[in-house]
Amino acid sequence: MADKPGGISEQDIGGPADVARIILPVRGMTCASCVRRLEGILKQADGVYRADVNLATEKATVEYDPSIASPAALKQAVRDAGFEVEAVEQQADEDRERVARERALRRLTRDFVIGAVFTTIVLLGSLPHMYPPWGEFAPDILTAPLVLFLLTMPVQFGSGWRFYVGSYAALRHGTANMNVLVALGTTTAWAYSAAMTLFPNFLTGLGFPYQLYYDVATVIITLILLGRLLEARARGKTSEAIRKLMGLQVKTARVIRDGREEDIPITEVAVGDQIVVRPGERVPVDGIITTGRSALDESMLTGESIPVEKSVGDEVIGATINKTGTFTFQATKVGRDTVLAQIIRLVEEAQGSKAPIQRLADVVAAYFVPGVVATAVLSFIVWFVFGPPPTFVFALTIFIAVLIIACPCALGLATPTAIQVGTGRGAENGILFKGSESLETAHRVQVVIFDKTGTLTEGKPVLTDIIPRGEFGEEELLKWAASVETRSEHPLGEAIVAEAKQRGLSLAEPEEFQAISGHGVHVRVQGREVLIGNRRLMADRGIPVADLDEDFARLSGEGKTPVFLAIDGESAGILAMADTLKKNSVQAVKELQNLGLEVIMMTGDNRRTAEAIARQVGIKRVLAEVLPAHKAREVKRLQEEGKVVAMVGDGLNDAPALAQANVGIAIGTGTDVAMEASDVTLITGDLRGVVTALRLSKATIGIIKQNLFWAFAYNIVLIPVAAGVLYPLYGILLNPMLAAAAMAFSSISVVLNSLRLRWFKPAAAKV
Repeated sequence: MADKPGGISEQDIGGPADVARIILPVRGMTCASCVRRLEGILKQADGVYRADVNLATEKATVEYDPSIASPAALKQAVRDAGFEVEAVEQQADEDRERVARERALRRLTRDFVIGAVFTTIVLLGSLPHMYPPWGEFAPDILTAPLVLFLLTMPVQFGSGWRFYVGSYAALRHGTANMNVLVALGTTTAWAYSAAMTLFPNFLTGLGFPYQLYYDVATVIITLILLGRLLEARARGKTSEAIRKLMGLQVKTARVIRDGREEDIPITEVAVGDQIVVRPGERVPVDGIITTGRSALDESMLTGESIPVEKSVGDEVIGATINKTGTFTFQATKVGRDTVLAQIIRLVEEAQGSKAPIQRLADVVAAYFVPGVVATAVLSFIVWFVFGPPPTFVFALTIFIAVLIIACPCALGLATPTAIQVGTGRGAENGILFKGSESLETAHRVQVVIFDKTGTLTEGKPVLTDIIPRGEFGEEELLKWAASVETRSEHPLGEAIVAEAKQRGLSLAEPEEFQAISGHGVHVRVQGREVLIGNRRLMADRGIPVADLDEDFARLSGEGKTPVFLAIDGESAGILAMADTLKKNSVQAVKELQNLGLEVIMMTGDNRRTAEAIARQVGIKRVLAEVLPAHKAREVKRLQEEGKVVAMVGDGLNDAPALAQANVGIAIGTGTDVAMEASDVTLITGDLRGVVTALRLSKATIGIIKQNLFWAFAYNIVLIPVAAGVLYPLYGILLNPMLAAAAMAFSSISVVLNSLRLRWFKPAAAKV
């Protein structure tokens, strides 16, 4: 596995001995064309078998031959492509990566704030130039062209410098991206304005129209920086899941060496060491129990809340919690081989393997930029040869008009504004999207997988049935059972006690308490012998329970956990516990099915219990007895069938599957790790939020497509007009000022269209 998750890591990945993997944190990618360009450069490097660049996690995963390529060479290839690669080393990798990410976010925030401040001032000073009647609202000093020239400099060459750097890196490798579009459009507008400011008489004397576009240049840069800032903040915590998983690792272990116990760092534990674990402690590494017995909470692994009884010869897993007895076990897996380490690897690899979202704007921009430049150059040449005198001035005016009409303001706003409004509307409905990628992907979901425990169900057992026998009534039976379980730490016992307290029953204090491992408990209460446990316990004590067999089978078939109760050697009845369905689980499943989606339940629980719960909730397909690694594998299997999969879960054991899924949806009431590994979080835990999230995604993507249509429609219609196609027939020539106005109007239409999402409402289920 990757022994440095979240940072730079190298590992053997199995198969040929000459294949290794390195994960490089990359900074400076802005769009899908950046991803394609970096992947292409890495794939061309000597000794590289495969390169996968992830825009969402800002990481490049490279498989290479270590005898030919080296980490240093691969990092240099990334730098040569114009990107930054973080030099993260050893133990401090997570902290250093987080510091680097926060530093980049601070720089972006600083550039946006500077841009916003100066843009506001420039807009105020540009009022007389944009619309003379508004000139009285602007101070005279701000309206001076030279002042506007100076005020624009910090935006154009300060906040906007990143666009020049990105453009240079792209053009140097023969490609174009959004940086090129932004730099080209804003520089053209700014340069024309600067020339007109510094040499007005000369240029107007040549026939150039007097017009300033300082406001156009600054607004474009500032708004696009805002979009990038919103995306950067949404992507900022992609490695938190791995960091919290690593936090579960025990720091020390109590090892028996030379006949005595000593605490040593976990890194010094070796396979074969004898390790002692006391009640309440976490198991340090994986191993096999050699002496003692206990009940272990394996919810971090299986998601099931009921502790598992363990004795000599049973396997224990690192990071699980010892609930009751003390035991000694022999370490069998340490370091990167433990189950916890494998889960960390699964989360990291699943996150890194997610394909970057192919934003339509970025894809088209790769062809749009050279197309616009080619159109502008061709127009200049044609009108320079065939245009009216002075041909150079006429051709240059058309060249500028074509570039300005292609300014990418609306193109840059099309996605971020819709994403911003959509995610805001989602938050109002208790749904948190981690970033634009998750919101964009959710609309394509075809299969929804639900974890059982803690997701469809409440996650803890409650007493559901009391079936008394003989002279005992229901409340009397519950009183005896709860009195027995007051000293028990078992979740089933806690469920019995909780129900008794809720009914206000007065409980007696046990006089003697004996836990019979794997069978139940034997207690003396107020002079009476009370047994609670399974059929084996009753048989060992010679207590007949045949008259309860039918009820026992029925309750078991309903997915419940029944236990027998005997008092003074006589059968007294059955109590049954179950993990009950959450409110609205049935409604949520029904709504998803009404949307035409396939709904699957996946759980680590036994098949009989799983199928019983599935019947109650209306799910037909069940994947039972599935461990964490297999959960991610099941998700991947569906993806390999060409299906877009959403995984809904709440536990640590769900983290790999949440990360592997196209859309991971975490219940807000679940673990922090599950939420960090997911793409969407339901704050309240109401599963109807899954339906709302998918519907909101569809609505948002619809708005984005409309925005992109309008953003490109202006260019498609007006670029030919700017190029002068109407001039020979009608004498119509698009003035650069009108071109800027059309560009501004396209931006307004995009923003107003995005705001329609504020009226999105979750539809009521038809159940």
